[in-house]
Amino acid sequence: MLTNDNRQRVLETLLDGQFHSGAHLAQRLGLSRTAVNNHIQALEGLGLEIYSVKGKGYRLAEPVTLLDAGKIGLGLASKVLLFDEVDSTNSYLLNHLGSFASGDSCLAERQTQGRGRRGRQWVSPYAGSLYLSMYWRLDGGIAQAGGLSLVVGVLLVEALESCGIAGVSVKWPNDLYFGDSKLAGILVEMRGQYGEPADMVIGCGINVNLGQGAASQIDRNWTDLRQVSGAPVDRNLLAREVIAHLTKGLHQFEAQGLAPFLERWRQRDCYLGKPVRVILADSEVTGVAAGVDASGALLLQTDSGLRAFNSGEVSLRPGA
Repeated sequence: MLTNDNRQRVLETLLDGQFHSGAHLAQRLGLSRTAVNNHIQALEGLGLEIYSVKGKGYRLAEPVTLLDAGKIGLGLASKVLLFDEVDSTNSYLLNHLGSFASGDSCLAERQTQGRGRRGRQWVSPYAGSLYLSMYWRLDGGIAQAGGLSLVVGVLLVEALESCGIAGVSVKWPNDLYFGDSKLAGILVEMRGQYGEPADMVIGCGINVNLGQGAASQIDRNWTDLRQVSGAPVDRNLLAREVIAHLTKGLHQFEAQGLAPFLERWRQRDCYLGKPVRVILADSEVTGVAAGVDASGALLLQTDSGLRAFNSGEVSLRPGA
């Protein structure tokens, strides 16, 4: 599925997890040894870790599962669009809003301009994570979207739990954590006018098997599903479960609002009852995290009483 057919063929040969000598690859694929070496370097440039051992050849450092739109879409009613490489799955949907129906999803093996909250870069090595965005038309409009990122966080944790991955928590307003390390992020973007239906794009990036090359670019504690589960994770199964849980949960959110998700959030809130810092544009407030209110705002118990904060104005950090 890579843009370069020969590079793709080299990768597909290495997917068996065995060593393959340069001579074997060249003969099998009808390439020169120089071309094989160039393709290996190109794959490493995409973020794949490849062992090169004299006398043995090349082998993937970790098992890699390539995404398969047919496997992901099995049993789903919505459309699954899969790219080898895209600037951003969120950006693609936003640029083609008229082409999708609620529940249609866009995935990619790699993002060249992956984005997180507040425009931060989302490190996106090839086949190292799940980069998935879903389109949803919210008939209630922008006013109905309050707390949506919290809902998505709950649904992603539940999707992971359905895959046998336990112990993941939610961090207000849009992150998934395992222990004190970030596992996934959520980016919800919308288009529309007040009083009219809104176009929602719900993006998530779940670290699956980042590799040390990508990890060196991340400036905070991180983890991935390979470390959490101790075993390789089938990204096709994970993608299908994420899409299924989001689709079912977003229908519930449209019909019932945030209320059915508040207890599910509370049960998985990584900071509930713990000291935290709320960082504003020009100040910092400390206190004890007290969950969220009915609108999804963060509640903080301070020395001066209970305060509420909206996600657009603050960042949340652990306290001393």
